[in-house]
Amino acid sequence: MQVKIEKKSILDVSADVIIVNLFEGVKTPAGVTGIVNKAYKNLISEYVIKKEKFEGKYGEIYQLPLPISGKKLFIAGLGKQKEFTPVKIRDLTAKIVRICNKAGNIKKAVSILHGAGIAGLCPQLCAQMITEGAISGTYAFNKYKSDKNENSLKEFVIAEIDNEKYKKAKIGVETGIITANALNSARDLINESSQYLYPETLAQYAVENSGVKTTVYNKAQIKKMGMNAFLAVGQGSIHEPKFIHMEYKPEKKAKRKIAIIGKGITFDAGGLDLKPPTSMLTMRDDMSGAAAVICTMRAISELKPDVEVHAIVAACENMPSGSAYKPGDVIIAKTGRSIEIDNTDAEGRVTLADALAYAEELKPDEIIDIATLTGACMVALGTVSSGIMGNNDKKIKDFIKTAEIAGERFWQLPMYEEYGDTLKSDIADTKNTGGRMGGASSAGVFLSKFITKNTPWIHLDIAGTAFLDTANSEGIKGATGIGVRSLIKYITE
Repeated sequence: MQVKIEKKSILDVSADVIIVNLFEGVKTPAGVTGIVNKAYKNLISEYVIKKEKFEGKYGEIYQLPLPISGKKLFIAGLGKQKEFTPVKIRDLTAKIVRICNKAGNIKKAVSILHGAGIAGLCPQLCAQMITEGAISGTYAFNKYKSDKNENSLKEFVIAEIDNEKYKKAKIGVETGIITANALNSARDLINESSQYLYPETLAQYAVENSGVKTTVYNKAQIKKMGMNAFLAVGQGSIHEPKFIHMEYKPEKKAKRKIAIIGKGITFDAGGLDLKPPTSMLTMRDDMSGAAAVICTMRAISELKPDVEVHAIVAACENMPSGSAYKPGDVIIAKTGRSIEIDNTDAEGRVTLADALAYAEELKPDEIIDIATLTGACMVALGTVSSGIMGNNDKKIKDFIKTAEIAGERFWQLPMYEEYGDTLKSDIADTKNTGGRMGGASSAGVFLSKFITKNTPWIHLDIAGTAFLDTANSEGIKGATGIGVRSLIKYITE
């Protein structure tokens, strides 16, 4: 679907539906909603508000046909003004486009710039949120369905006549399109069946679609670089592991240098510590971190920030076979640190150990890894928030704040030294798991052992938020693409 902005009055844009809004409790519409109300002889104030008792509660959408024109009018409830946020604009827009598509006969919609009027929010951010919501709200993974249920809505226009607001909003629309397309691409990768998406095809996608210089290392090269931990996890699969390094360098002098790492287990059967069938069913999503960083790089290549960015993925499958790594094995990681394999299903952290070491060799100013890492994080935070931890509190707080603006929630979990006690091994430097209690934090402590304290590092555990059984506020079920929006905003701010 095409999203664009036009420097026109909303009444001058030819469309099948006009979208305006009301804050909760408003009796006399103002701003653009007031203009539309006046143009249609007080239809909103006298009929919708007074007679139909429309209150403008958040998420309510009042629909009615307009006289003579044949158009429809949607009035979106914004809720209480003091509780209104930019993220609500995005979710509300996603809901509206779903209603348009369900109607089946709406091809073009025109909307006011929600939030930039009485609410006083930044026009650029409001336009970005509307754009993201419009594109995200139409997302569906129907690649393998005979009935594609194609969206009827083909064009979504934001109308803004004020010149200053228009110029700022235009930038927001452009950013929103890039961000939303990156997000939906990540969702496509995660939703894709693992029979078609495995390390080689994931690497091929990165080369062809990231928009940046991409180097893919094969098994022999990975071994030569000393990544024995990563290789161990993938040795039970018929698919050869691939190590992917994407790099973006700005034309100007870089303000900072960031390395982002995505866990890239394209299918996780649990290895010899086999998962139960119900837990294995959606394990194609275990490369959600990889999808996030690959598609973030696509956006970075278009947004062109003055930041040097390196994206790293250690891609493999964790499968049971005669050649699979075994409980009790001792593996020497890239750093020279030895790992006793306590559980083959705690594999992601083993691959990340080598990826972190590789990233640190690039001498970045900071490292961020993102991974569907622990069931313990799912138990702690559910599907509402992702976990975050690391070795630099300021960076963690900065990321949480940025993510909140992007509409993604992260909650800091502790990494006390005592969590490391559960990782002690009798035969190696560390075990790869410390048991169920405090599992998210002990996993964070494990990762910290493969990076020095000198490099600021953030770990994002998205195990509970990467793949949903029920639709979220944007109407998205299955892969969410969590992390893409936050990483893009964090890098480009």
